[in-house]
Amino acid sequence: MSIQTIGVIGAGQMGNGIAHVMSLAGYDVVMSDISQDALNRAMETIRSNMSRQVSRGKLPETEMNAALARIKTTLDLADIGASDLVIEAATERETVKQAIFEDLRPHLRPDTILTSNTSSISITRLASRTDRPEKFMGFHFMNPVPVMKLVELIRGIATDEPTYRACLGVVERLGKTAASAEDFPGFIVNRILVPMINEAVYTLYEGVGNVKSIDMAMKLGANHPMGPLELADFIGLDTCLAIMNVLHDGLADTKYRPCPLLTKYVEAGWLGRKTKRGFYDYRGEEPVPTR
Repeated sequence: MSIQTIGVIGAGQMGNGIAHVMSLAGYDVVMSDISQDALNRAMETIRSNMSRQVSRGKLPETEMNAALARIKTTLDLADIGASDLVIEAATERETVKQAIFEDLRPHLRPDTILTSNTSSISITRLASRTDRPEKFMGFHFMNPVPVMKLVELIRGIATDEPTYRACLGVVERLGKTAASAEDFPGFIVNRILVPMINEAVYTLYEGVGNVKSIDMAMKLGANHPMGPLELADFIGLDTCLAIMNVLHDGLADTKYRPCPLLTKYVEAGWLGRKTKRGFYDYRGEEPVPTR
């Protein structure tokens, strides 16, 4: 199947990043959200990020203008239905994603491919709530989407070969690299990454080190570009907790138990950079550790 039009559901950090790279690759994009403010912020973010690429000499201004013109926004989910490929990039809660796919069903063309940008939820289970499980798969971009080169492609139990090949073709057109993952909780990246973050939170919780020392230890001792607690703030602590809960529930192993301190931060609404407080306080000129 030839993919020319992309529907993106969700205008948050992941959704606007996906719209950004798709439009630069020449795809016509329709991005939807339930909030006009979210759509406005998303377009401002895309324009700002592309302008940064232009200022650094990585993107001609004419290409930026053409890419921006290829992105349309809508509050009506029905406008997504005519797309060749739909990428759901809503919040990492299964009930929300299921409701989106059920609401989208009557508006879809028979040949539209459905995908989810979920970072941990069962693709097979999400596909079962649609009318086309054979044309459904996981399409997991890394954050920030315009920078990160990897995309995880995850087949559900019913995903057919043409659907996989079509999605692989999109990844290649974006200039990114695909990693094929089996449909197990967390797939590859988050099965390894988020438990490491959770262990760093346990290290903080148990008083082994403070925020600054834990992040410094991993940056200087393991050559990580970003400390695990700094990375958690960047991802969003609510997303980290959601992934740990999926791993804990799906794999039934106590080693995936979310750290109580991670739960406490999320309950406090300290979700990281997006709320200005997490393991660091971002309300001043420089981030300050909160513990």
